[in-house]
Amino acid sequence: MAVPQMLSGMEKAHPKLISVLPGTQAVVRADAPVKGKVALLTGGGSGHEPAHGGFVGKGMLDGALAGAVFCSPPLDDAVAALERIDGGAGALFVIKNYTGDILLFDMAEEEAEERGIPVRKIVVADDVAVDVREGTTGRRGVAGTVFVHKIAGAAADKGLPLDEVFRVAQKVVSNTRSMGMALTPCLVPGRDKPNFELGEGDMEIGIGIHGEPGVRREPVKPAAEIVSEIMDRIVNDLPYVSGDEVVVMVNGMGATPLMELYVVFGEVGKYLAEKGISIVRSMVGEYMTSLEMAGFSISLLKADGELLELFDSPCHTPAWRQGC
Repeated sequence: MAVPQMLSGMEKAHPKLISVLPGTQAVVRADAPVKGKVALLTGGGSGHEPAHGGFVGKGMLDGALAGAVFCSPPLDDAVAALERIDGGAGALFVIKNYTGDILLFDMAEEEAEERGIPVRKIVVADDVAVDVREGTTGRRGVAGTVFVHKIAGAAADKGLPLDEVFRVAQKVVSNTRSMGMALTPCLVPGRDKPNFELGEGDMEIGIGIHGEPGVRREPVKPAAEIVSEIMDRIVNDLPYVSGDEVVVMVNGMGATPLMELYVVFGEVGKYLAEKGISIVRSMVGEYMTSLEMAGFSISLLKADGELLELFDSPCHTPAWRQGC
């Protein structure tokens, strides 16, 4: 019952911004459909709040599906949301790279085709902790997905056609990298133990957002050393180089004090300055969490004039208000 109760509370708190479709766990813009605008639809399991429903509204998402905790939403909810948000200009599905979510949106695409709604799909796989050779699914989609919500949402809000909104979204995906760590695991409701256990004084590097264990466990280090280890992996992956301009997101995993997140951001700033990489926009807070996990993730977006203009565009959602 937790997810329906949460959605009911969200709707009551933000009635001018969002609606929950009756009989579903689908959150849509209160003013949907917006005629002539590409509709953005995303979704996944609950437990990552404010993602995804918190980013539904003007300038960002038109709809978000909330499955059970860490479980993909049902197809019926996707169809109901798509029918409600379709403004006649097609839809972009923003999908985190998890098997269940991909299968869901593949089926939703078939349903859209039957209804004559053009669809493009963008898969976000920004987690550098996962080597693309480790499995068929490849890298996970994590907090960098929020960059896609914001920038592709702005492109759609400006009236760009579907192919252009897709192009912008793909540009964001291609230039975004993320990685996280945890000091404590999360406990999924209904289970009697977490997905992994940490001893006192240990940390997990490279965790996922569903309680997946990381790639390495080691004793807790000072913030500067943790950040350096994560940033080495992120920066060397794209790679980001001297002269680049980046948007930085330091994302809390659900139980990390803001004080500590700012400490992390300060260390990220020092690291990038030494590399000659400029921070042009910054985000510090909780954007894509993992229930009550203590830890953080860092996301970098290599930006240019086009992406920054869209990043700065107005938006008004339950979790992000900017310029309006």
